[in-house]
Amino acid sequence: MARKAEGFSYVPDGKPGPVVKRGEFLFAAMHLSHAHIYGMCRGLIEAGATLRSVYDPDPSKVKSFVQSFPQVRVAESEKQILENREIGLIAAADIPDRRAALGFRVMEHGKDYFTDKGPFTTLEQLGEARRKVEETGRKYMVYYSERLHVECAVFACRLITEGAIGRVLQVLGLGPHRLDAPGRPSWFFRKKHYGGILCDIGSHQIEQFLSFSGATDAEVFHARTANYAHPRYPEFEDFGEASLIGDNGAGSYFRVDWFTPAGLSTWGDGRTFILGTEGTIELRKYVNLAANPSANHLFLVNAEGERHLSLTGKVGYPFFGRLILDCINRSERAMTQAHAFKAAELCLKAQALADRFQVRC
Repeated sequence: MARKAEGFSYVPDGKPGPVVKRGEFLFAAMHLSHAHIYGMCRGLIEAGATLRSVYDPDPSKVKSFVQSFPQVRVAESEKQILENREIGLIAAADIPDRRAALGFRVMEHGKDYFTDKGPFTTLEQLGEARRKVEETGRKYMVYYSERLHVECAVFACRLITEGAIGRVLQVLGLGPHRLDAPGRPSWFFRKKHYGGILCDIGSHQIEQFLSFSGATDAEVFHARTANYAHPRYPEFEDFGEASLIGDNGAGSYFRVDWFTPAGLSTWGDGRTFILGTEGTIELRKYVNLAANPSANHLFLVNAEGERHLSLTGKVGYPFFGRLILDCINRSERAMTQAHAFKAAELCLKAQALADRFQVRC
């Protein structure tokens, strides 16, 4: 596993919980442009899925992948995987503006698709994806890792469902990331390819707002982006913020940025603050700053008092097992298709609004 200081390649280790026997559910990985593919595959394997094949046109990416997953078979082409009837799910982390087209090819071959966030860079891609899902009956699932692959976030959902803080009124999200520009690929800095900061890391924040608040839709009231400190990359956005109001009255404000200080022990001090009618939850996802270097801290305050829960290794990641069973049973327990697409839609709308008012520095 990569050091947690390296955000681009950080892969969480999970609490194994197989839902199928070995060989019962086969999946493949392809187009490995973002290292999130490692977390996606590890989560599926821990849930019992069998990683059968991998493909990428770049042999160096395949070589690195095989070092992490030596059991995998290297495919000669994308077509070889798509035409393999034994494989039911394709996990991929292509360059963002290529993710939709790849998903369409996957679904047209009768397979479910599991892509890295953000799943789209344009509303046109989203519209076509909705049509393809309807036409093929296949899944277009998204790896919103900052909720799905973070144990304190998983547990927060459970507490909210159980009524620990009453009705959720507001979700505040802070998503700073470490840039490490020399280690980033060239596409990472091209707006056409990555879609903008609100499409990219902002997708985590909007998805969490919908999940924690229970909203099924929202309106974007404010969005802003800027390039404050990276003139070498004129198309890059190093800061973004947005505010939304959900269809159930819950509100959200979030900030995302690429300004993690060099001295921080992890790749970003990600935090979420959830206000309810009967209590509050704070998530310190990756570090308890200057107090405890471990991850997955949850602070709960309600009528029963104050609690600090350290949750690493205690919760696990149920999404992956549920996704496998959803693919087998054609159910929607891991995440509904409507939810996955609504989070993406709101990201695209926030980015479009921000593009009109971008700060020029």
